Amino acid sequence: MEIGIVGLPNVGKSTLFNALTGAAAAASNFPFTTIEPNVGVVPIPDERLVRLAEEWNSAKITPAGIRFVDIAGLVKGASQGEGLGNQFLGNIRSVDAIAHVVRCFRDDNVVNVMNDLDPGEAVDIIETELMLSDLQQAQKALDKWLRPAKCGDKEAKAKCEFLDLVVKSLDQGVPVRALKTADPLVAAEFQFITAKPVLYVANTGEGAPDEGLLDVLRARAQKDGAAMIALCTKFEAEIVQLPPEERKEYYDAAGIGSPGLQRLAQAGREMLGLTCFFTAGEQETRAWLINKGTKASRAAGKIHSDIERGFIRAEIYRYKDMVELGSYKAVQEAKKITLEGKDYEMQEGDVVYFRFSV
Repeated sequence: MEIGIVGLPNVGKSTLFNALTGAAAAASNFPFTTIEPNVGVVPIPDERLVRLAEEWNSAKITPAGIRFVDIAGLVKGASQGEGLGNQFLGNIRSVDAIAHVVRCFRDDNVVNVMNDLDPGEAVDIIETELMLSDLQQAQKALDKWLRPAKCGDKEAKAKCEFLDLVVKSLDQGVPVRALKTADPLVAAEFQFITAKPVLYVANTGEGAPDEGLLDVLRARAQKDGAAMIALCTKFEAEIVQLPPEERKEYYDAAGIGSPGLQRLAQAGREMLGLTCFFTAGEQETRAWLINKGTKASRAAGKIHSDIERGFIRAEIYRYKDMVELGSYKAVQEAKKITLEGKDYEMQEGDVVYFRFSV
């Protein structure tokens, strides 16, 4: 699963990426520092891993992770090739969701590509360019499928009906994600950018947050039915350079109870509709992210294709049962381990051992 970090130039995208991954992505004070997408896998902290590893005396702990892609800043006119234009838009089509970073701080020392600092206008610029790009793609695809549709091709007809709806909606300034009647499989084929879920990330800068700017973005998020979190990308990027044991002290000193990166990772997981299951043993305890509703055999394929191909059954117990009863042995004695077939729908917190034969 990939989340693209987007926004206007100089709003803190690459600084956020640095914080998320500890990578040295360029974050200089001028537009278009980021030209090629930077990709990093961000681990999601989960205290359940520690408890499971203690139970099994695991040699290794591996958390689940989400891929974040830092993409070059978008400017007004990008759909017509301004700035990095189509290169930016091509990169963003491949991600599963969007983290839209919006500048919510005032600092004369950081270049602002807008005349005034207005989070609402910043969101409008990005959203307009994305809708214009989608409109061009929809019209092009509609032209392609019209001929076979007129010749009676049922598949082509279904695509044309969907594309016609997309064109009309985008003409009215309505993003594709707002269309609830579309066939998900048909919609996925065209990779419309405005079909992707959005999370607004308010970059508050250093010092006390500007509540006036945050209120503007909160109102926009509520209008769009999107989630929003606020964090200081510069502070988070500096903290991540410290040893893990020293970070809590700095968060406490800043009056931050929950690290911004943890909140972002959790918000990203919720936005993508993911659930987590675990595998645990002496060699490794590991967390795995899958789409909600994933069947056991498909979840096995997340680990290895051979396990999915040769799936026999899944032996499952619930993490909460182990905590409540005190140990894995107690779970066994209470007969809380179930044997599930390939069509079992995986649940949050399942701990599973897959039996398979190839």
